[in-house]
Amino acid sequence: TSKGLADKVYFLPVTPEFVRKVILREKPDGIYVTFGGQTALSVGIKMKDEFAGLGVRVLGTPIETIIATEDREVFAQRMISIGEKIAQAQTAVTVPEAIAAANEIGYPVICRAAFALGGLGSGFANNDEELAELTSRAFATSPQVLIERSMKGWKEIEYEVVRDCRDNCITVCNMENFDPLGIHTGDSIVVAPSQTLSDEDYNMLRTTAVNVIRHLGVVGECNIQYALNPFSKEYCIIEVNARLS
Repeated sequence: TSKGLADKVYFLPVTPEFVRKVILREKPDGIYVTFGGQTALSVGIKMKDEFAGLGVRVLGTPIETIIATEDREVFAQRMISIGEKIAQAQTAVTVPEAIAAANEIGYPVICRAAFALGGLGSGFANNDEELAELTSRAFATSPQVLIERSMKGWKEIEYEVVRDCRDNCITVCNMENFDPLGIHTGDSIVVAPSQTLSDEDYNMLRTTAVNVIRHLGVVGECNIQYALNPFSKEYCIIEVNARLS
């Protein structure tokens, strides 16, 4: 935030230690964790059992929902439970687990780090050696990786969605990555609104977005990312970020 918008501004690292000190000093009634990007989400997850004791209510999206979007395995189970399409994938917490998963799914694969910012530790692997190198880097910053079927060359589409506590849900805008899937969204040119989707594609993904966000129980802003096969109606949900982006 900036002066004029807040009564007081603290220039401190966003870590549990400093957030705790500010809460004890300011004694707020409520706290949002969805307006500070990935850093705030990670801190919110670490402090989830402390907020009640500190007399603070988490406003907006509940911490349980944030965990459901950040933990790749939990997210996959939640999507499967409502019959939504996600890429064939397995989670892993060690390099040998990741290699075993990749051999079961079949190369090439995408490795995605969980709980990570800006696609850190994520990338494509064509064989065991490449995957071992990739996962070693990913585990330096993240406790878990997702090994996923490669959909290189598919379109990458993103919808910004807002939902309130009374279940009113709207898609604010949809975006299309100029680059095909395989280049991290943060490094890609993104065009809004989408340019190459048919009305049928647009509404199919819009309906899915609303269903998924309602099912997860997001309150506030979030985004949902898809991979869409350019030659068919096949799509997969890549992830949901339960935060303002």
